Amino acid sequence: MRASILKQKEFLIASIQGAMSDADLVDLREELSSSVRRHRSLGVVVDVSALDVMDSFAVRTLRGFAQMVRLLGAECIIVGIQPEVAFSMVQMGLRLEGTMTALDLEEGLALLEEHSGGDAGGHG
Repeated sequence: MRASILKQKEFLIASIQGAMSDADLVDLREELSSSVRRHRSLGVVVDVSALDVMDSFAVRTLRGFAQMVRLLGAECIIVGIQPEVAFSMVQMGLRLEGTMTALDLEEGLALLEEHSGGDAGGHG
Protein backbone atom coordinates (compact mmCIF):
# COMPACT_ATOMS: atom_id res chain seq x y z
CA MET A 1 0.00 0.00 0.00
CA ARG A 2 1.32 3.46 -0.88
CA ALA A 3 -0.06 5.18 2.20
CA SER A 4 0.89 5.47 5.83
CA ILE A 5 -1.32 6.09 8.85
CA LEU A 6 0.22 7.91 11.78
CA LYS A 7 -1.32 8.65 15.16
CA GLN A 8 -0.87 12.13 16.64
CA LYS A 9 -2.61 12.31 20.00
CA GLU A 10 -6.35 11.81 19.30
CA PHE A 11 -5.99 12.26 15.53
CA LEU A 12 -4.87 10.03 12.68
CA ILE A 13 -2.95 11.27 9.66
CA ALA A 14 -3.25 9.17 6.51
CA SER A 15 -0.62 10.25 4.03
CA ILE A 16 -0.96 9.01 0.47
CA GLN A 17 2.55 8.68 -0.96
CA GLY A 18 1.74 8.43 -4.66
CA ALA A 19 -0.66 7.09 -7.24
CA MET A 20 -2.78 4.33 -5.76
CA SER A 21 -4.65 1.54 -7.48
CA ASP A 22 -8.32 0.97 -6.74
CA ALA A 23 -7.29 -2.02 -4.58
CA ASP A 24 -4.85 0.19 -2.61
CA LEU A 25 -7.66 2.70 -1.94
CA VAL A 26 -9.95 -0.08 -0.71
CA ASP A 27 -7.16 -1.38 1.57
CA LEU A 28 -6.64 2.14 2.93
CA ARG A 29 -10.37 2.44 3.65
CA GLU A 30 -10.28 -0.79 5.66
CA GLU A 31 -7.14 0.23 7.54
CA LEU A 32 -8.57 3.68 8.32
CA SER A 33 -11.82 2.30 9.69
CA SER A 34 -10.07 -0.18 11.96
CA SER A 35 -7.54 2.47 13.11
CA VAL A 36 -10.29 4.98 13.96
CA ARG A 37 -12.06 2.36 16.06
CA ARG A 38 -8.90 0.95 17.66
CA HIS A 39 -7.54 4.37 18.69
CA ARG A 40 -10.95 5.96 19.33
CA SER A 41 -9.76 8.84 17.17
CA LEU A 42 -11.56 12.18 17.17
CA GLY A 43 -10.41 13.04 13.67
CA VAL A 44 -8.59 11.95 10.54
CA VAL A 45 -6.56 14.01 8.10
CA VAL A 46 -6.12 12.43 4.67
CA ASP A 47 -3.15 14.07 2.93
CA VAL A 48 -3.33 13.78 -0.86
CA SER A 49 -0.61 16.35 -1.66
CA ALA A 50 1.50 13.71 -3.44
CA LEU A 51 -1.28 13.00 -5.96
CA ASP A 52 -1.13 14.76 -9.28
CA VAL A 53 -4.34 13.19 -10.57
CA MET A 54 -7.57 11.88 -9.03
CA ASP A 55 -10.03 9.85 -11.06
CA SER A 56 -13.70 9.42 -10.25
CA PHE A 57 -13.06 6.25 -8.19
CA ALA A 58 -10.46 8.06 -6.04
CA VAL A 59 -12.82 10.99 -5.46
CA ARG A 60 -15.71 8.67 -4.56
CA THR A 61 -13.41 6.70 -2.24
CA LEU A 62 -12.17 9.87 -0.49
CA ARG A 63 -15.76 11.05 -0.05
CA GLY A 64 -16.55 7.58 1.32
CA PHE A 65 -13.62 7.83 3.78
CA ALA A 66 -15.07 11.05 5.17
CA GLN A 67 -18.59 9.61 5.50
CA MET A 68 -17.30 6.41 7.11
CA VAL A 69 -15.15 8.33 9.61
CA ARG A 70 -18.14 10.53 10.56
CA LEU A 71 -20.27 7.44 11.14
CA LEU A 72 -17.54 6.19 13.49
CA GLY A 73 -17.82 9.42 15.49
CA ALA A 74 -14.80 11.32 14.16
CA GLU A 75 -14.20 14.24 11.79
CA CYS A 76 -12.36 13.88 8.48
CA ILE A 77 -10.50 16.48 6.46
CA ILE A 78 -8.89 15.99 3.05
CA VAL A 79 -5.77 18.16 2.69
CA GLY A 80 -3.25 18.99 0.00
CA ILE A 81 -5.34 18.87 -3.17
CA GLN A 82 -3.03 20.29 -5.83
CA PRO A 83 -4.37 23.21 -7.93
CA GLU A 84 -4.13 21.18 -11.15
CA VAL A 85 -6.04 18.32 -9.53
CA ALA A 86 -8.73 20.70 -8.25
CA PHE A 87 -9.07 22.23 -11.72
CA SER A 88 -9.40 18.85 -13.45
CA MET A 89 -11.90 17.68 -10.80
CA VAL A 90 -14.06 20.73 -11.49
CA GLN A 91 -13.77 20.21 -15.26
CA MET A 92 -14.87 16.56 -14.89
CA GLY A 93 -17.68 17.42 -12.46
CA LEU A 94 -16.08 15.45 -9.60
CA ARG A 95 -16.96 16.78 -6.15
CA LEU A 96 -16.13 16.11 -2.53
CA GLU A 97 -19.49 17.46 -1.35
CA GLY A 98 -20.00 17.25 2.37
CA THR A 99 -16.28 16.73 2.94
CA MET A 100 -14.09 19.28 4.69
CA THR A 101 -10.91 20.23 2.86
CA ALA A 102 -7.87 22.28 3.82
CA LEU A 103 -4.80 23.62 2.08
CA ASP A 104 -2.22 21.61 4.01
CA LEU A 105 -1.63 19.34 7.01
CA GLU A 106 -1.16 22.21 9.48
CA GLU A 107 -4.46 23.84 8.47
CA GLY A 108 -6.20 20.45 8.53
CA LEU A 109 -5.03 19.71 12.07
CA ALA A 110 -6.11 23.17 13.20
CA LEU A 111 -9.59 22.58 11.72
CA LEU A 112 -9.82 19.22 13.48
CA GLU A 113 -8.89 20.83 16.78
CA GLU A 114 -11.55 23.48 16.23
CA HIS A 115 -14.27 20.96 15.32
CA SER A 116 -13.42 18.35 17.93
CA GLY A 117 -12.19 20.52 20.79
CA GLY A 118 -8.99 18.44 20.74
CA ASP A 119 -5.35 19.49 20.90
CA ALA A 120 -3.06 17.99 18.27
CA GLY A 121 -0.17 20.19 19.44
CA GLY A 122 3.17 20.34 17.71
CA HIS A 123 2.32 22.92 15.05
CA GLY A 124 2.59 26.63 14.96
